[in-house]
Order: sequence, then structure tokens, then C-alpha cells
Amino acid sequence: MRRFRFTLITVCLVLLYLGGNDLLLWFQNQEPAPLSVKNLQEQGSPREWLHISDGYQDLDRAISTSGTIEMEALLVPLLEYPQQETIRILVETRQPQLLDLFKQYHLFTDTVPEKRAFRQEHSEEFQGQRDIIGMEVSGLIAKNNHNKLLKLALQTDLKIAEDVIFISESKEPGKWRGISFCIIGLLGLAKALTGSRKKTQDTPLSKEK
Repeated sequence: MRRFRFTLITVCLVLLYLGGNDLLLWFQNQEPAPLSVKNLQEQGSPREWLHISDGYQDLDRAISTSGTIEMEALLVPLLEYPQQETIRILVETRQPQLLDLFKQYHLFTDTVPEKRAFRQEHSEEFQGQRDIIGMEVSGLIAKNNHNKLLKLALQTDLKIAEDVIFISESKEPGKWRGISFCIIGLLGLAKALTGSRKKTQDTPLSKEK
């Protein structure tokens, strides 16, 4: 019973830690910080939630995170200018239109003329300029995901900077998840401590009998 109580307390403390980090992240990121691709590459990100402008996506050099037909996400290079060789920013995106476009180009066009025609028809989507709103994949909690993405990217023959920045598109600070974790953690902690105190108070009575 004591072991269960210690396990419960440990789980609750972890939830409070995760919830506190989420709430702190949300408090520091009320709005996405606007900056250009050039400034992000040269100066780094001022906050975790970003609105990145003046960037060119490069779907030609995108990487599938699953490596199968059933794609879950793409790592798409975000460039300062279309001819940029070294990739310094990779955007993890789950946008259905980009996944479908990537799949059609690589899996459903067989010949070189077909690929060339498809590429010309969708040139704007392949190397067009667009804004990105999302969260930088950084910090202690996201470190594991960051390392997985970096390992996947380095397995390709692309020229990727060692300090490449990963952006998770459409992701926002987890305010409600943080609140939920904190509430569950506090309730569980209160239950564990209350149960322990009650058992201590009941022990002398059992001895008298």
C-alpha cells in the first residue's frame, strides 16, 4: 500500500511539473512572435510560438516522417531564398494538401515527362512563399522529438545545418492541457497525502483494541 502511495505521489508530481511547464509556456507566448526567416536564421527565436514570414517552402526536398504510403507528416525546408543550399529551418507539417501533393508527385507520376509536367503545374506550391505559424521544437519536454527529427533529417543526403531549427506548424501553447495536468496532479496528491494522514491517525486505535 505504501509503495502504491509513493507511486501515486510521483505520478502527481510529474503531472504538476508538466502542467506547470505548459502554463509557463502559455504565459510567455500569448501571441505568436512575428519575425522573418532571415532574422530567425541569424538571431534565433525570441519565443517558442512564432509567426514566420518571407520564407520559401521547398517541397522538392521535403522528407516524409513515416517513410510509408500512409504519411503522417512532412519535414519541409523553409528557405530565405529559393536557391538556398544549406537548410537551416525545417517545418514539420501535417497539412493535408501538402501531404497529398507530395504523395502524388513521388508515388503516382512514373515518367520524367509526367513529373516535369506535374512539377510545372504546381510550381507555386513546391517552392512558393508562405507564412508559417507554429511552435519551435525545443526545451526539455520536446528534446526527444527534436532528436528523432534530427536523426531522420540527417539520414538523407540533404545539406542540413548542425543547428537546424525545427518548427511544428499549427501547434500552439497547451494552455488547457497544462490546466488539466495541474488539476489532476493536485487532486491525486491531496488524495495520497490525505489517505496517509488518515491511516496514521487510525493506527493507535487499532493497537488499543
